[in-house]
Amino acid sequence: MNERMIAACDGASKGNPGPAAWAYVVADAEGRPLRWEAGPLGTATNNVAELTALQELLESVGPAVALEVRMDSQYAMNAVTKWLPGWKRNGWKTSAGKPVANRELVTRIDALLTGRAVEFVYVPAHQVDGDPLNALADQAASEVAVAQTAAGTSQGSADLPVPAPARATEQRRSAGAAKRTDGTPRSGATIRARFAGRCHCGKPYAAKEMIAKNDHGWGHPECRTASA
Repeated sequence: MNERMIAACDGASKGNPGPAAWAYVVADAEGRPLRWEAGPLGTATNNVAELTALQELLESVGPAVALEVRMDSQYAMNAVTKWLPGWKRNGWKTSAGKPVANRELVTRIDALLTGRAVEFVYVPAHQVDGDPLNALADQAASEVAVAQTAAGTSQGSADLPVPAPARATEQRRSAGAAKRTDGTPRSGATIRARFAGRCHCGKPYAAKEMIAKNDHGWGHPECRTASA
């Protein structure tokens, strides 16, 4: 019997173009997350990251599985659900006569969609009480865009990404635990990072890596006394 799954995919580019990454989360028919993956893209645009996320998701799910795909990228969704037939008729040219951007990715996604049941659902990004799967994919893509290191279930990550609102709360709690009662950092205080970030030295740190409070925020323990 064919199963049904719900998934969300997202891409991130820190600069557009800039350090970029793709991510997806696959859930069961009730929306309970089962697995997630995220991968670095080096320097790329947000559109490339969004399309790559969709491609990676489709490649990871068997073609016999009915799939609901939630996305916050209208460009990526429209590219493969609305604009694609016209592009093909026009010899891969836009209505303005220009070559279709990211044609290789769009062509690959078109092939992956052929003969399978996929329903696309647009979900607005960065909404309070928004779609939880999209929030997870968004956070995963953002973290890996910074760290440029693959993450996810296949990489041994047992925990789900922590979306930004929950992450901010956790960071405030961690910061409070690492401070004295007068609000200043405790000497030598270190914690395990809940999410990837970047130290003031300019180098990233990964989720679950030990970090320490310094005058410029959180970063590598060895950078606590280094000047920015």
